[in-house]
Amino acid sequence: MSIEVKVPTLGESVSEATVGQWLKKPGEAVALDEPIVSLETDKVAVEVPAPAAGVLGAYAANEGDTVSVGALLALIEDSVAAAGGQAPAPRTEAPVEPASDTLPKNAIAADAAAPSADVSVLSPAVRRAVLEYGIDPSSVKGTGKDGRLTKEDVTAAAQAKQAAPAPAATAPAAAPAPVAAAPAGGRNEERVKMTRLRQTIAKRLKSAQETAALLTTFNDVDMSAVMEARAKYKDVFEKKHGVKLGLMSFFAKASVLALKDIPSVNAQMQGDEIVYFDYVDISVAVSAPNGLVVPVVRNVDKMSFADIEKSIADYGKKARDGALTMDDMKGGTFTISNGGVFGGLMSTPIINPPQSAVLGLHRIEDRPVVRNGEIVIRPMMYIALSYDHRIIDGREAVTALKTIKEAIEDPTRLLIDL
Repeated sequence: MSIEVKVPTLGESVSEATVGQWLKKPGEAVALDEPIVSLETDKVAVEVPAPAAGVLGAYAANEGDTVSVGALLALIEDSVAAAGGQAPAPRTEAPVEPASDTLPKNAIAADAAAPSADVSVLSPAVRRAVLEYGIDPSSVKGTGKDGRLTKEDVTAAAQAKQAAPAPAATAPAAAPAPVAAAPAGGRNEERVKMTRLRQTIAKRLKSAQETAALLTTFNDVDMSAVMEARAKYKDVFEKKHGVKLGLMSFFAKASVLALKDIPSVNAQMQGDEIVYFDYVDISVAVSAPNGLVVPVVRNVDKMSFADIEKSIADYGKKARDGALTMDDMKGGTFTISNGGVFGGLMSTPIINPPQSAVLGLHRIEDRPVVRNGEIVIRPMMYIALSYDHRIIDGREAVTALKTIKEAIEDPTRLLIDL
């Protein structure tokens, strides 16, 4: 008996995806609900679990293929025997013959460097890294909770493996000879197909430039008060709430003040109407392995500092593990992008359609400023607000950014809603 593995429903308005990576090879045993393939949609990567236990048959779609919702991905065979309580053993006979022309070349035989240990007990992100780098997980010491392997452990092991000198050959090599290194001064090129996520990012950002009347206003912020507050309360805060006190919660709460005072900054243009929201859902730009994503922290206007920090930390982990869902990305009335974590001094961020504004944060550096007629050194940050001039007037944008600046420089305003 064979069970079909099909492309699942991917979310509202999403009808197709790209096969990103097969996590299991034909002939390998799979357990019920074990991830077997990763699909890339316009927004997130989705792992497709096995609908039954059994042995994975031939692929019906190659990595890089575009597949529609409901399309066949593969077959799981011997599912009846597996359901009877006997786990199927991996096949030892000759490789599975292609059922169709869609069987990929890399599915004919297992990689000689593939890990020998059972990777089914690892998290999806770690399992992908193990298969990608050909690392034996039993040979790597885990640094995670209870000694578990993390993606960083696997990456470090792969780097160490590449840096180690190759042993002298003692027998004829069975694998193809490695590609010779390019001569010094060579001019090499590499072509890599854009992922569906990167294509979508490119289209949306270009569309924003062509559709919206983009303009950016700047200001600078003295970070002394926030940095002093963090230094004073960070240990107590982390002990009580189990999360570090970061800068994003301060800027999120300051943004709430600005958006409540200037409703147009928290509005969207839909057709010939402007929609004003009485709630604040902030999209937080997070760097993921496949590109920049913006999961949404909802009802920030009703959240505490700890709630905001926990939500951002959770999204950051999910982004690194490739576990963000479509629901995590939906909506958002305003965006905060922190280029400062990468060392950026100043930028003009592009709005995240259909939103009308985005706040850009940058690195903190000591600069001379004048205070009370004297030149002093202060930790300063440039902040930028890019906005759609069709909805937001210059006066409103400048006022909103000034409100954020004043709240950061005097955090007491965040407590008394001033």
